[in-house]
Amino acid sequence: MPIPKYFEFFAPIMKCLEDGKTHTANETVEYCAKYYKLSAEEQKEKLESGQTKLSNRIGWARTYLSKARLIDKISRGVYALTAEGKKAIAGGCDKITLEYMAKIPAFNDFTKKTFSKKDKQLNESQDVSASNDQSPEEMLEDAAAQLNANLSDELLSEIMKMSPYDFEGIVVKLLIKMGYGKPEENKDAVTQKSGDEGIDGIVSADKFGFDSIYIQAKQWKLDGAVGRPEIQKFLGALAGQGASKGIFITTAQFTKEAITFAAKQLHSKIVLVDGKQLAKLMIEYDLGVSTVVTYKVKRIDSDFFSEDI
Repeated sequence: MPIPKYFEFFAPIMKCLEDGKTHTANETVEYCAKYYKLSAEEQKEKLESGQTKLSNRIGWARTYLSKARLIDKISRGVYALTAEGKKAIAGGCDKITLEYMAKIPAFNDFTKKTFSKKDKQLNESQDVSASNDQSPEEMLEDAAAQLNANLSDELLSEIMKMSPYDFEGIVVKLLIKMGYGKPEENKDAVTQKSGDEGIDGIVSADKFGFDSIYIQAKQWKLDGAVGRPEIQKFLGALAGQGASKGIFITTAQFTKEAITFAAKQLHSKIVLVDGKQLAKLMIEYDLGVSTVVTYKVKRIDSDFFSEDI
């Protein structure tokens, strides 16, 4: 039989977890393979990236169930039902479909962040990443947006497991990758753990080292918010160093007051980077991520066919 669509794995994953115990990602794959009685050959069927189609689709099913807060990732590769998940399967695991998920606010919030079209409808016969009026290019763009949104969440999750000092190092590495100075010039860019006077790092603003950018890195809860007082403290730290350029990077968000305050500074330039922007930049500059597969989209070369051959 063909490998079931990713949303057809919702029910067996929930059934695997309904015993109330934790199960690894591999255990959910094995359970789903037995549930649909997939042959060894079917289980080995691979995508162009080299990943098996089975594990890929089950992985996406787990992602959606997690975004709907029906299952929780207890630790790396280990999952369990949430309290909401236990309530959801009270009427049977088979009712967990895309149509059911579309009624969950948390899931809708996730899809709104990853898909641009407001009129997309979720149903069991239609993939959530496509709609009938989309061109192939639009479907590719939406798929890329969805992949990056999920990758951003994973990046921030990994960052939150790091020590504050290591987080500061990540921020400096990102700025170096973005072209601020040379790596050898910035090898000691992270300040000491104590006595940093409100400055977490310093990188040269250009490759010649004519100017410097002072860094403040705050590893706060993802749903937290950095307010105006923190930006004022950073401004004071810059003044203490006789500096005029600073970048405040956090895993959290910034309040409107903080953003307005930073924008109003005339003598000092302060750039604010929140968690979403941080993850986006890490993906863009290949920091902490790796390319799995590259797809080339080609078109007719009109100039070639207009020339004399």
